[in-house]
Amino acid sequence: MSDSIFLDVINAKYTASAVWADQYPVGDMPEVAFIGRSNVGKSSLINSLCRHGGLARISSTPGKTQTLNFYTVSLKVGEDQRNDFFLVDLPGYGYAKVGRQARQQWSRFIDEYLVKSSRLKLICLLIDIRHPPMESDLLAFRRLSQSGIPVQVVATKADKITRMAVIKQAELLSAGFELPLERQALAYSATKNTGRDALLEIIYQIFK
Repeated sequence: MSDSIFLDVINAKYTASAVWADQYPVGDMPEVAFIGRSNVGKSSLINSLCRHGGLARISSTPGKTQTLNFYTVSLKVGEDQRNDFFLVDLPGYGYAKVGRQARQQWSRFIDEYLVKSSRLKLICLLIDIRHPPMESDLLAFRRLSQSGIPVQVVATKADKITRMAVIKQAELLSAGFELPLERQALAYSATKNTGRDALLEIIYQIFK
């Protein structure tokens, strides 16, 4: 662990939107992907993590994100080290009002991304901490785990419940997904930035 090393995002910018592999941005920077059910708070978390309020657009309409959105993020490590990576915002899943054809298309290009992106080093699966994982969450976790890429479960909206409830719910999520001890569910509040340092630490590990 890098407890004594200062970590922070010093720059983050939109880079590209893509559906198919030939639209991905060029370069060899590692990628960290974020995915979750529609309306789980993914955009808010990304903006909190990057300290950039308008980086990922927050919409009141679930299922709004329909492309893979790439952001270039610069992570400051200590006083003089910089590690750059692509943060990839994947479309939300599980929103019933989105047409079946659209859901199938999203599924296809997400699957293609998981298979073809050799730069992908970490997948963050976002779950609303207030609720037990739904069947679609469990299916997504199994599907993502089959890619061979490490999956970090991030429990969003931790400011919506008490501190004791956060601890209990995080434990229940870890048990529900049968997570190993070294990668338990991480509680996160985009409003209070709770869990931000821990998530930056997890991301930093991909550079080691």
